[in-house]
Amino acid sequence: MSEKVFASGKDLHEGKYVLIDDIPCRIASIDKSKTGKHGSAKLRIVAIGIFDGQKKNLLTSADADVEVPIIIRKNAQVMSVSGSTAQVMDQSNYEVFEMQIPPELEGQVQAGQEVELMEAMGRRVMVRIR
Repeated sequence: MSEKVFASGKDLHEGKYVLIDDIPCRIASIDKSKTGKHGSAKLRIVAIGIFDGQKKNLLTSADADVEVPIIIRKNAQVMSVSGSTAQVMDQSNYEVFEMQIPPELEGQVQAGQEVELMEAMGRRVMVRIR
């Protein structure tokens, strides 16, 4: 299964995902300029990286194809917590792995809780507590 697909720039909306420098990002805002005398409309996309939280910018033509990551959401159960690391079990295939607890969830994650994970480009991030 491929990690990314292509979509037209005009199909992008706020809240969707796009790849900027091979980093999956959630679109925060899109600014569209009018078509000019010498070309097509341009899109200025501001997005936030889902793994690092950093702001990224993308300038592209509205009719150009852009890379879009394949995002998989999964439920998992927290097996144990040690500092800012949690041992988590995927509830679909029972795989157990360790992952960092995001700063906004630190102190709230406890053993036995269910959490929602987001997986893209071979990496995982804890999104929220269920």
